[in-house]
Amino acid sequence: MIAGIGVDLVDLARFERAVDRTPRLRERLFAERERMLPLRSLAGRYAAKEALIKALGGSDGVRWLDIVVDKSEDGDPFFTLSGTTAEAVTERGITALHVSMSHDGGAAMAFVVAEKGDAS
Repeated sequence: MIAGIGVDLVDLARFERAVDRTPRLRERLFAERERMLPLRSLAGRYAAKEALIKALGGSDGVRWLDIVVDKSEDGDPFFTLSGTTAEAVTERGITALHVSMSHDGGAAMAFVVAEKGDAS
């Protein structure tokens, strides 16, 4: 059963200006293994993290650095969660997360579906 959905859109030029103005943004928003990625990729990951928060219904217990957007061998994105974020997801009864990301025309976007296991 779908427990929540979230979507986020990031303007790449605006994101780049924000990172240039505030270099510590990379450290506050992205895990160490994400930080060296190109800004275009970081913008997509930022959108995915924002969409996840929306799909969860809020940011209580969610920490940016506990959310990592990884890619499968096939290139499909997925979340690796840890710490209080993983606990918050479990406490909310979420059993699966699905994420889709795209870049086009100066924007990055992500869509997340949070699922709860079927109680029947």
